[in-house]
Parts: sequence; structure tokens; C-alpha cells
Amino acid sequence: MLVQERKKMNNIIPHSYVITRKDRNLKNNHKSFLIWFTGLSGSGKSTIANALEKKLLEEKVSTYTLDGDNVRNGINNDLTFTPEDRKENIRRIAEISNLLVDAGIVTLAAFVSPYRNDRSNIKEILGEDSFIEVYVNTSLEACELRDVKGLYKKARKGEIKNMTGIDAPYEAPIDPDIEIKTEEMTIEESVIEIMNIIKKKLKNE
Repeated sequence: MLVQERKKMNNIIPHSYVITRKDRNLKNNHKSFLIWFTGLSGSGKSTIANALEKKLLEEKVSTYTLDGDNVRNGINNDLTFTPEDRKENIRRIAEISNLLVDAGIVTLAAFVSPYRNDRSNIKEILGEDSFIEVYVNTSLEACELRDVKGLYKKARKGEIKNMTGIDAPYEAPIDPDIEIKTEEMTIEESVIEIMNIIKKKLKNE
């Protein structure tokens, strides 16, 4: 079976298309890249990504947001929360993001993505110039107090297994491009902080 799969892969020959990412960026009047939000469940990743996308839309930037719920309800609905499936979940999302960025779209991705190695692989797939890591730094205590989805409560009762921060690890970024401390900053301040950093990156030069 493995030999057959390898033979299939050997027969895959990428087609060279005339229209390139650069052409799409010129059409959109801005560069495209991936903004990856990582942090504990309940840290505020999706909330900040949503507010940032709204601001980018006001600036006439073409965007799309991916998050755990919309991906796991669709393309990744066959995956669990084991370390192996978490790795595959992030790998697929990175490949999807790569296609969106190639399409000229500024892509926002909000995922717990607890493992440093997986986030490093995202950067490798996209390329360093196309990847911005945003660490939404919120304490476990604050996330549990918010617990908007009731996940921590279920995890503490043993109803959910492999919950990041409870019985599964979270490896915080060592040197993120942007760090947002939600216990010290408002959503509006967080968006301004990110916009100030990505504004130059958006410009076609």
C-alpha cells in the first residue's frame, strides 16, 4: 500500500500557471500573508482576529479568517484532540492558509496550536516572510474564569480529555512577532498594536 502511495506521489507534476501571487497582490493593492494567533482556549484569539479582520476590511484589505470551530466542523471533522491529530490538524490548516495567501488574501488563523514544533512547521510551509505569529498571552486562571464554551468546567470534571492547560501541555512561543496580553489590553488596543506592526508589511513595494 505504501509503495502504491509513493508511486502516486511520483506522478504528481505541478502545473505552472501564468497568474502569480505577485499579480494577485498587485490587483488587491496589498501584500498577502498569514497572521497566526496562538494561545489557550478562551484567551481571546478569535475575538481579536475578528476585530482585526473588521479593521482590515475598513482598509479595503482582502481577508479570510480560519478558526478551530469552522475548520473542525468541516475539513478536519475526522480528527480528535490526541497529539497526533492535533499535529495533523495544524498541518492541514497551514496548507489551506498557504493556498489562501497565494490567492492574495491576508489570512487570519486563530488556533490553540499548543506545540512549538507545529508552529515552526507552519512558518516553514508559508515561508518566514509570509508568517506572523501573534501570541495571545492570557493566564489559565483568566481563561477558566471566562470559560465561554464551558470546556474548562467539563475538563475539570474529566468529561473532556486532552484539554490544553489542564491535562495537555501548552508550549508558549519563545519569540513571537507580536505578544498581546489580554489581561492588560483591551480588544481595541490589541488591534491597534497589531495594525501598527503589519501596516508596512501590507504595502506593495
